[in-house]
Amino acid sequence: MQILMEGAAILLFSLVFVHNSYAAELDTISDSRFLTNGDTLVSATGIFELGFFQPGSSGNRYLGIWYKKISVRTVVWVANRNHPHLDASTLELKIADQGILGLFTNTSMIWSSNTTTTTGNTTAKLRDNGNLVVIDQDEKVVWQSFDYPTDTLLPGMKLGRDYLRHIEWRLTPWKSSQDPAPGELNWGSDAIGYPENKLRKGSLVMFRGGPWANQRFSGISVFSKSLTFTYDVIIDENEVSFSYNLENSSLLSRTTLNSSMLLESWAWVENGTGWQRVVYFPRGECDKYNICNAYGTCSINMIQQSCSCLDEKRFVPKNQKAWDTANWSDGCIRRTPLECKNGSAGFIKYSNVKLPDTENTWFNMSMSLEECGATCLKNCSCMAYANPDKSRSVCLLWFSDLLDIQVLPAGSGGPDIFVKMAASDLGSQSISKDKGGENIKIILLVIIPGVLLIGLIIATSLCYARRKRNHAKLTGEGDVLKASKGQEEDIEQPLFSFATIANATSNFSPDNKLGEGGFGPVYKGMLEDGKEIAVKRLSKNSTQGLDEFKNEVICISKLQHRNLVKLHGCCIQGDEKLLIYEYMPNKSLDSFIFDKTQSVLLDWTKRFNIIKGIARGLVYLHQDSRLRIIHRDLKASNILLDYDMNPKISDFGLARSFGGNETQANTERVVGTYGYMSPEYALDGLFSIKSDVFSFGVLVLEIVSGKRNRGFIQPENEINLIGHVWRLYNEGKSLQIIDASYAESCHLPEVIRSIRVGLLCVQQNAGDRPNMSSVILMLGSEGELQEPKQPSIFTEKPVVNYSSSSYTAGSTNQFTITEVDAR
Repeated sequence: MQILMEGAAILLFSLVFVHNSYAAELDTISDSRFLTNGDTLVSATGIFELGFFQPGSSGNRYLGIWYKKISVRTVVWVANRNHPHLDASTLELKIADQGILGLFTNTSMIWSSNTTTTTGNTTAKLRDNGNLVVIDQDEKVVWQSFDYPTDTLLPGMKLGRDYLRHIEWRLTPWKSSQDPAPGELNWGSDAIGYPENKLRKGSLVMFRGGPWANQRFSGISVFSKSLTFTYDVIIDENEVSFSYNLENSSLLSRTTLNSSMLLESWAWVENGTGWQRVVYFPRGECDKYNICNAYGTCSINMIQQSCSCLDEKRFVPKNQKAWDTANWSDGCIRRTPLECKNGSAGFIKYSNVKLPDTENTWFNMSMSLEECGATCLKNCSCMAYANPDKSRSVCLLWFSDLLDIQVLPAGSGGPDIFVKMAASDLGSQSISKDKGGENIKIILLVIIPGVLLIGLIIATSLCYARRKRNHAKLTGEGDVLKASKGQEEDIEQPLFSFATIANATSNFSPDNKLGEGGFGPVYKGMLEDGKEIAVKRLSKNSTQGLDEFKNEVICISKLQHRNLVKLHGCCIQGDEKLLIYEYMPNKSLDSFIFDKTQSVLLDWTKRFNIIKGIARGLVYLHQDSRLRIIHRDLKASNILLDYDMNPKISDFGLARSFGGNETQANTERVVGTYGYMSPEYALDGLFSIKSDVFSFGVLVLEIVSGKRNRGFIQPENEINLIGHVWRLYNEGKSLQIIDASYAESCHLPEVIRSIRVGLLCVQQNAGDRPNMSSVILMLGSEGELQEPKQPSIFTEKPVVNYSSSSYTAGSTNQFTITEVDAR
């Protein structure tokens, strides 16, 4: 009996992991040729095959692609990552109606290529590079697996973005060796600044690969054949992408991202050693993102991390006491601050470095290094310049502190960076050595004095509007606005001329008006380089004034996050005060969730993504940004939606920043919007990050229910939306809260979890409310949540009506308080 059982186990193992010699090997899938359990689709020369597999002992079946001819099954792509199936005998892969490649069970389609064609005769093939393609009768590719990477990057696959097709290429690891569902990590490019790849865990950057370049990497010498990687970089208005290939195409190579946060490149060695790792990242403590902060660089001494300033003659620790105790979180600052007046400035050349984070940069793809330096010199906000790509002329300018710098080992061939220095720090033109053993060169140039204004410093210089998507263009318009508040460091923003903005908006034509709020009207415009913008124009009758205007510029100047609206610049001319933002084509969230005709466009998946996006933006404001920002006016009309319905928090006119260990403050000037204001703030003027958490909770309940908190009244008990949700929750009737417009598309566990998270965020006691980092974890996990305590403010109270400071005119019955005395 034991022998029989062992034989059955061996047979089962063979069925799972060994190719079935009796199965059909297909070269094409069509509407008449199906792929069933045991069959495989094989590439032309037999390098790759596609079929059904079971990872480990999970019991789940997936459709995947792996190498056919090597002894170790190595899966490089998985179709139904989030939809495993237990019974492989019922699975079929075939071309369905309208040319869709679909994976079917007896009862449903669990995965599809999600594309259609009207040409007919659609087929699917597997190419020798590992790319599964769906092609029409003219051999045109209408869908390809390379557009939807999983955890593996193959030669020829891309990382980046295709703006015409709205596709983003990123790697996401398997959750575990037995579960190919996407993990919380991802490796891909940023949409802001010069492109580079970053490893993220949620919204946190863990490792940065550095700016893209068309350069080569030579492999390890132990290989008997040449192993040289070549890179292909595309940066234009239609596409931003990075890919690699091997000069010796007969070698097998892959790059993977695993759940242990390792990015590894592998090569297959036929002599029995199997997959050999060529290179991996992060390699140690010094590869952790921005571990030494601004102008700091990391080194390993005695197997321990140590930070030092980039150049100890010209930079010093910002907090020397903390630095001496190995707390490097404050980074370094210049010994002599930069000035745009009364003197000369120049550049120090640092060689052989990993260039700083490019998120806050401008670039031009056809500018010489000399022109690049002259351009940086003329702009007071430019901190440094470099050419990241030695194969062509690229000008890259940095407009904020230099973060995540790394001095590379001598001889590694790293690029040069030219850092702007005050005249007194330039010294003589003698040559000294940096820590990498390379030259530091002093370049002396002269700058023109600027013009000082009280509260605002306007330096005469070229102003750069940010590039269209990732394609850089110099606008040549305006100056640079530099504002300071108290002892905070200066914040800089491009200052556009009024004529430029008037021209962009067709002289503020009523046809271009997007809406109007407390700040004034908002107009759509287009700059000469084709960039679409939204312009907020301060009206003479505005409930907001110069203080709010300056506050918004100061607060948002150095905030860069995918879930925050981007401020391109501003304009001050006479009585005219304008803020120039990126244009959000889908306007504000309230125009969707509170409109019966528009709400059907937001299914549950979109709503849940919006909730998570707002949460990520708040985590950045409260925790990850350089200043701790309290928004104080978070509401549906201040959440803008981009082309893909991704949320972006806007309107920072009422925001406050905290520094150091400051966690809360008290004010006699209460600002915000009734219905979203926390009780401790509305009644006592006490605000903290928990005030924003309360507003977020209200937003969550509004998104789930499709109803406003303010204005929603139950006639029988006069409670608002929060009270209504709380009553239904306690009665076990939470499903009655769901907006009918998305009821059929909702994922009930996510909806119920969102309702409970919303209630946790609006609890009466601020100390009971979670912080936004905990909210992110609660929304993304499946664990049990704590029970919420009684929420705040049940009854609707009459209030004084003030104008709303919203992006669009969709918030007619929400009111922003601009000044009310607290008790």
